[in-house]
Amino acid sequence: MSSPLFARLIRPVGQSRSAKTVEVFGWILLAEAPLVLLAPHWVAEVLHLPELGVQAANYFRLVGLLIGGLGMLYVVSGRLDAQGFVFASMLDRPLVPFIMAALWAFGLIPGTLALFFAVSDSVSVLWTWSAWRREHRGP
Repeated sequence: MSSPLFARLIRPVGQSRSAKTVEVFGWILLAEAPLVLLAPHWVAEVLHLPELGVQAANYFRLVGLLIGGLGMLYVVSGRLDAQGFVFASMLDRPLVPFIMAALWAFGLIPGTLALFFAVSDSVSVLWTWSAWRREHRGP
């Protein structure tokens, strides 16, 4: 691993506000991941999901692993001020509420789960977008 990159990962220097919002979103994902991995039944209960069988709980744990990986990408990209990733996240996250609404409308996921993801992604992308706009305002 490159020493300057590792140093920036430990102590981000020159991190933009928009990159900081991406990093914070990543930390939120990293906080959610162990809950899903270690306590899938409890998380399912909190989200008002149907009771998980053994196989469903294991698949839910796999989702927790994926959430953790995504969180790691967000944290590292934010700390390294990866502006391309920040921009890409502003293209991706606004789609989540529409996808969640469609999944709920087709009866594929419960409303509480759809609402949870729709709200968290909407709020976080609005925060990132607001910071991005302030950084890229013309004179």
